[in-house]
Amino acid sequence: MPSDASPTTSAIADSTSSAYVAQLPKVVLHDHLDGGLRPATIVEIAAEIGHELPATDPDALGAWFVEAATSGSLPLYLETFDHTIAVMQTAEHLRRVARESVLDLAADGVVYAEQRWAPEQHLQQGLTLQQAVDAVREGLAEGAAQVAEQGGVIWVGQLVTAMRHADRWAEIAELALANRVDGPLADNPGAVVGFDIAGAELGFPPSRFPETWSTLAEASFPTTIHAGEADGLASISEAVHLGRASRIGHGVRIVDDIDFADDGAHDPVTLEPVARLGRLAHWVRDHQVPLELCPSSNVQTGGAASIAEHPITRLLELEFAVTVNTDNRLQSGTSMTREMTLLADEAGWQIEDFAEVTMNAAWNAFVHHDERRRLVDEIIAPRYAEIEGAQL
Repeated sequence: MPSDASPTTSAIADSTSSAYVAQLPKVVLHDHLDGGLRPATIVEIAAEIGHELPATDPDALGAWFVEAATSGSLPLYLETFDHTIAVMQTAEHLRRVARESVLDLAADGVVYAEQRWAPEQHLQQGLTLQQAVDAVREGLAEGAAQVAEQGGVIWVGQLVTAMRHADRWAEIAELALANRVDGPLADNPGAVVGFDIAGAELGFPPSRFPETWSTLAEASFPTTIHAGEADGLASISEAVHLGRASRIGHGVRIVDDIDFADDGAHDPVTLEPVARLGRLAHWVRDHQVPLELCPSSNVQTGGAASIAEHPITRLLELEFAVTVNTDNRLQSGTSMTREMTLLADEAGWQIEDFAEVTMNAAWNAFVHHDERRRLVDEIIAPRYAEIEGAQL
């Protein structure tokens, strides 16, 4: 990526960029199941269960979610989930939401997805934790099967999440471990592939329950931890050192440990912008800890001023393990195609940048190495080869 990249220099930043990007195979590692519902589904289920919504027209409701989430405040952003979680309280509704999420992701060109969600938030109508996990697994599997019937392919697993403000971390971690599957994800769609903690970061660090991370590490189970979004460097440090996170959910605040030259200076050999990394930034880059960055969501919650100014571009230039994600498709009114198109149009990203972040995501998916190799060699690389000018 050239340092002076702009919409006019991008290879795909023109009137057809969205259509071009739509063709690319995509990997999404950070996508919340309860943040990706279809507005029409919310309206239908809400009417069935008697839940009051701020709007009952699907288009108006979709617009309300985006407006409410675009507040610059993570706590206010999280309030929008009151409505989505309300319509995900039965096995039937969980299955439907999970199935539709897979269909929507596949229609967006996603070939691998991890759907994260918190089972503890879906027990209001009497489901047990295990019944909730089973329902989501069934829905994800149904969606993957339907995609296959239509001639497509998508591998999809679930990340079981514990809410940071609750005291059920150990219980939810055990739930995740009890539902892990050792076989290939392609043969076990909807399987639990990892663990996460989510919700308000400030005041609820990984150190609240350090034994949880020991349990997961001793079981050789992958973890990703929300950090460096609403909280700063300390949250990232705890995630990678105490939590032993394989990936960082967001991690945009890692730039707080990077001193960017304010004079526009560039290295005379590499031509990259001069930057001085602190010890934590060095650690994250040295160990290539993947950053699950979510551009539109980060702008909404105040993590970045705009897509053009989002640190994701500088972090990619500095060779951090950057990935691009949606976070909450409903609240951001977004998709992987939209996120990538915005990066092309507003930050000058080119085809090689999308290939790089897609490969970063594929090689850090929560499946075994041989499965990652198959994902890259049999699914992603052939898709790029079919697209003129798209070379890995």
